[in-house]
Parts: sequence; C-alpha cells; structure tokens
Amino acid sequence: MTVPTTPRAPIAGWGPTDRSGLERIDGGVTSPAGFRAGGVVSGVKPSGRPDLALVVADAPATVAAMTTQNLVKASACVLTDRNVADGRARAVVINAGNANVATPEGEAHTERLASGTADALGIAADDVLVMSTGVIGVPLPIERIERALPAVVADLDPHGGARAAEAMTTTDTVIKQAAYRVSDARGGTCTVAGMAKGVGMIEPSMATLLVVLSTDAPLGANLLRQLLRGAVRTTFNRISVDGDGSTSDTVAMLASGVAPTPPGPEVLGRAIHAVCADLARAVVADGEGASRVAAITVTRAETEGEAEQLARAVATSLLVRAAIHGADPNWGRVLMALGNARVAFDPRRVGVTFGGVTVCRFGVAASFDHGQARNAMDKPEVAIGVDLGTGDATATVLTCDLTPDYVRFNAEYTT
Repeated sequence: MTVPTTPRAPIAGWGPTDRSGLERIDGGVTSPAGFRAGGVVSGVKPSGRPDLALVVADAPATVAAMTTQNLVKASACVLTDRNVADGRARAVVINAGNANVATPEGEAHTERLASGTADALGIAADDVLVMSTGVIGVPLPIERIERALPAVVADLDPHGGARAAEAMTTTDTVIKQAAYRVSDARGGTCTVAGMAKGVGMIEPSMATLLVVLSTDAPLGANLLRQLLRGAVRTTFNRISVDGDGSTSDTVAMLASGVAPTPPGPEVLGRAIHAVCADLARAVVADGEGASRVAAITVTRAETEGEAEQLARAVATSLLVRAAIHGADPNWGRVLMALGNARVAFDPRRVGVTFGGVTVCRFGVAASFDHGQARNAMDKPEVAIGVDLGTGDATATVLTCDLTPDYVRFNAEYTT
C-alpha cells in the first residue's frame, strides 16, 4: 500500500475557489489535536493485511454524519445514524473485507462491534460509530474482530492516522488522507483533516465510500452538520466510477474542540470543502482499473441542479468513459449523453471542449485539429467542458475512464 506524496494542482472548478487561509500539510485524521488512531490485522481479509481501524477522540466530540441513500442499507449505517443523533461521539470503528450486509445476523454483529469497541475503550456503546466495507452477503466473522479489539486499542496513537487509513481499505491501491492548517485574519487557527477509502461501486449518493473527517475547532452539532452537508454536496456527491451506489457509504466528522482560538466558520467551511475535495479526487483517481480522471464541467446552465444533472449524465456514460480511456475526442457521445439527462436545453447553443480544445460549437462540429484534441485528452487528468450558452450556473462532476482492467477485476471480485 503506497502513500500519496505531493498533491497535484487543483482541478479547475473542483473544491473551494477561495483557498485563502488554507495550507495543505502532511498527515491525516489524527493531524488535529485531540485524536488518536490505529490499524491492525483481525484476519477478516484473506490477504492477511490490516483490516481493523479505530479513530478515537480523547474526550467527547461533536459529530455529524451522512450515510447511503441506497434502500439496501448496511446495519452499520443504521447504527451510525442512530448514534450521531445526539451530536456527540467518541470513536469510529471500521472493519474492512466484509460489508456485513444482507446476512442473517448482520444487525447483531454490528451491535457487538459497537459494544465490544466501547468496552475495550471504557466508553458508552452509543458513542461509537461503525463502518463496514467489503463483500456483500457473507456473514461477518465477528469473533475474529472481537479478539482483535484489544490490539487495535493498544495501537492507538496521535500519529496513527496512516495505519488507520490503510486498515480501512479494500481494493484501494493507495491510502487516501488529507490535512489542512487553517487560519483567518483575526488570528484564529485550527486543523481540518481526514481519511477515505473507495475505488469501486462509486456513485452518489454518496459513493462506495467510507470517510472519517476531524478537526480541533470547537463546533456545535448544528453548525458541523451544516458545514459537512455543504462540503459533501459538491464533492463526494459529485463523483462517479461505475454508476453503482453502495450499501455502506458513510461520511462522519468529529470535532474535538480543543483549538483555543479557532478561525471563523467561513474559512472553516472552506477547509472542510478542501479536505473533502482532495479525498473525493483521490477516490476517483484510484478507481478500479482507472488510468485517467476526467472533470466534466457544465457552464452557463439555467440552475446549478440542472448543470449537475447534465454533468453527471456525461460522467456516467459508458461510451464517453470508453472514449476518455482511448483519448478519442468523440464529442458526439457527449451530446448524446446530455440529451439523455432529462434536462431541457437548446442543442443549437451547446459548445464542447476537450482539454481546452473546442470540438463543437453551436451544436455542430467545430473546425479543430484531431491530433491536438487527442493530445489534450491523452493525459492523467482530462477536462471536458460543456457550455450551454443560456444561464450562469456551473457544476463539475469527476469520473474516470472505463478500462479493460475494471471489467476483469469486477468479473472476478468474489472468485
């Protein structure tokens, strides 16, 4: 498992446009003060790799969470929804390698995971959030996890964020973490950070995605919930790898409140947005079999909702994603996908660009150099622009190319 190093330059239209007061730093979920984390082997993964992660706040923390909208909802999500209702939590326990979904004793096993973690930490069970990820429909070997709980508690460390980030992965090839030091003009400072896992079954809302975010800023539950929802709406809810929404998606954020002079909520909201944007981008870049990330940006739409719906239609088109893989500037596929989005627009006003090269103008082919357009697409990150020419709303959705490796991997996922 490798660790990403220097972050790439921001993608236009992705994340907060105003990054004043935000300094990207090395680290992850334990970068803010007041948190410890660890990760160990419980024996759930056949590979023998770490598969049990734990993040703990040293004192009761403010919490907010968002979970999947899939009707087949993991019992871990149900328990987490229940335990965040009072706005307070102490720990997040994550098992990887088994989703604990659609099994006869799934709910009981989730309760045992929460209560066992609570007993090992000496806290209340309703202060524990649970996340589970892996194969659906296979009974969770709960006894193995219970035997490993003392070890993961013993592994807790203020510098243990990377170990937890590794232990929560399944088919990820890199660990995904991000951290920002935040400041404002009044001298307020704090840290916002997080970790994520996810590479396949990625489609809002949210994505096959587990995310734990943290900050040392003191926040009330209502404000934390508001800031988290705003950040998730334009990041984790605007990515797609394969168009399939998971049963287990969870994004949870804890605030320890130990920063003595925190910044104001505006810059803090930008920081949460930046961490979520970085992690969401890392999820798409690590998509199963992916070789390119594509940012689909729709501009001059009537409303942001319509811009998002149109961008998502392009991002989830298998034909468009295959063209992205082949660096084929096939703009007709983009128009086709737009026309299937069930959003009214005038095709005669549409313009399309690939990597800044205009390939379609006013709904028909523009005069362009095919080789130049192909070169613009033959990059690790590709920008596809759609100009509707009518309004002033914009939205960006991230996706990745569709590759033979994706098909091969998912054809043999459980065999």
